[in-house]
Amino acid sequence: MIETLLGGLLGGAFRLAPEVLKWLDRKGERGHELAMQDKALEFEKLRGAQRMSEIGAGADSAWNIGAIEALRESVAAQGQRSRVRWADALSVSVRPVITYWFMALYCAAKTAAFVGAMSGGADWGAAILHAWTEADQALWAGVLNFWFLGRVFDRVRP
Repeated sequence: MIETLLGGLLGGAFRLAPEVLKWLDRKGERGHELAMQDKALEFEKLRGAQRMSEIGAGADSAWNIGAIEALRESVAAQGQRSRVRWADALSVSVRPVITYWFMALYCAAKTAAFVGAMSGGADWGAAILHAWTEADQALWAGVLNFWFLGRVFDRVRP
């Protein structure tokens, strides 16, 4: 009797085993399919982000080209004469007048610093050393290079 009962149970178990294995296999396939769809979604997101980046780079490039062209046109327009003598003379004099004005202000400020140091009891050497700093030296080097190298380049260019 026990053998019949065990035989029936084992027969049923062996009959159910392939179905359980199929069910587990389908569950694994669904999990794998879902994982593959997630990977495909991530890939599409990356591709979309890359495409947006390409579009942004193209737009930036077009904007930069337009800005350079506008700058080129404005510089070319500044170099053209208006054929009104007083307006052309005023336009040509603006940069030198502003340069001389700022140089006069700068020299006045340095002279005031020197006179202040002298009236405070400093000797000539200390007053000059405190009035002339490394920042002043760098500023003057930049100004002199701008003006004198500009002349060299103007002579070289036809």
